[in-house]
Amino acid sequence: MKLHLFLRSCLGLTAALLLSQCASTPQTRIERNPQLFAALSTRDRQLVISGVIREGMTRDAVFLAWGRPDRVSVGTNRGKEVEAWTYLGERPVRTFSIGMGFGYGGFGYGGWGPYGYGGGYGFPYMGGGPSVMYVPYTAGVVEFSRGRVTRWMATPR
Repeated sequence: MKLHLFLRSCLGLTAALLLSQCASTPQTRIERNPQLFAALSTRDRQLVISGVIREGMTRDAVFLAWGRPDRVSVGTNRGKEVEAWTYLGERPVRTFSIGMGFGYGGFGYGGWGPYGYGGGYGFPYMGGGPSVMYVPYTAGVVEFSRGRVTRWMATPR
């Protein structure tokens, strides 16, 4: 019994460690891409560490500050080629659901039951309760022209 509990604890710790390695923060992106960080100006390095962007930043600086975008779009604005990076987030929304229906089968499911072939009775059930669903939203958009930020918008945190 103790061995089983120990193995479950080890498995849980291993899973937590692996998931924490997947979390992308400015610090982890900087550690994985030191050459990109070293190429930035002193001002941009400070902003990237804080997860902040500004007009005039390069794509690499935005990647280090905000991470990989969820969507990339290209187009034109006043005759100039532009690229837009869109970042998505998820907000928890509390809901309450109610379900009602009738079961199938009852006694003797799949064969001769006490009430004839297959049982046939449907027993009513009711279920539901509070739950949480995550609704996606646009957390930020960054526009680039000639590889530099020309405009950006972000949802307040």
